[in-house]
Amino acid sequence: MTATPASAAAPLAPRQRYVQCASPGGLHRIAYTEWGDPANPRVLLCVHGLTRSGRDFDRVAAQFAGTYRVVCPDVVGRGLSSWLANPNFYGVPQYVADMVTLIARLNVETVDWFGTSMGGLIGLALAGLADTPIRKLLLNDVGPHLEPVAVQRIGDYLGKPVRFETLQQGIDYAGLLAQTFGPLTPDEWREINTPLLHEQNGGWQFRYDPRIAQPFAATTEEATKLGEAALWHSLAAFQGPVLVARGEQSDLLSRETVAKMVEVGRAVSSVEIPGVGHAPAFLSADQIEIARRFFIGPPADAS
Repeated sequence: MTATPASAAAPLAPRQRYVQCASPGGLHRIAYTEWGDPANPRVLLCVHGLTRSGRDFDRVAAQFAGTYRVVCPDVVGRGLSSWLANPNFYGVPQYVADMVTLIARLNVETVDWFGTSMGGLIGLALAGLADTPIRKLLLNDVGPHLEPVAVQRIGDYLGKPVRFETLQQGIDYAGLLAQTFGPLTPDEWREINTPLLHEQNGGWQFRYDPRIAQPFAATTEEATKLGEAALWHSLAAFQGPVLVARGEQSDLLSRETVAKMVEVGRAVSSVEIPGVGHAPAFLSADQIEIARRFFIGPPADAS
């Protein structure tokens, strides 16, 4: 009788956990979903976009849990995480600080990072720091330069008060905002959008702090330029492999920016995903395979 390797065993059920973090305004809790062996030192951090949640990565996590301990946080102000007392701290510096605290909780020296949109910017900022814990970095449809037309599009809906009579109405509305993710099925929209909503006072609302729109709207042109320059510096400083996945129809990440990222970074490769915009959902087998090959390598039986 042949023993089954640990990596081939059925992954453990996901676990909901929390870690306490600090901001200049006080303490808050970060929620995260953890998959796989909690003792596995090989960790993949999956970090979501601006108004999304860590549950966007359920399929990726389930697929990778035999190889990785997969950790999918809800960034502060989103999902099951706390809201900040002072909304002015909603920004990349605070998010990076929270992720450093989370990594300390996980008790590992290094992590691999899968970041979609905002989650990619957080990872890129952390990757550029001296002694960064990030080993590999997948940037899903994001880079140091963001196209202004997309930033304006996002600003037009961010933080607007909306309320739904039914859960399905909320799922459909969230799907409308995220229609550029790709041609998803109704079941797929339900899968990734249900965790974004909660029932309150007889109606359904989004699980994110609408005040995240305040610092977003207050960003000046000068601050945008400084932030972009810092991220280009981070990309140039990071020594590990980077994969930039761009949606073919993305309005946020241009082909020109991707080309510059490949040129500026030390070990940057890119892939363009057809038929989607900002940002590929990584629900389909072919998209998940892109991430698998980057983080894990080709299947053992591949020629």
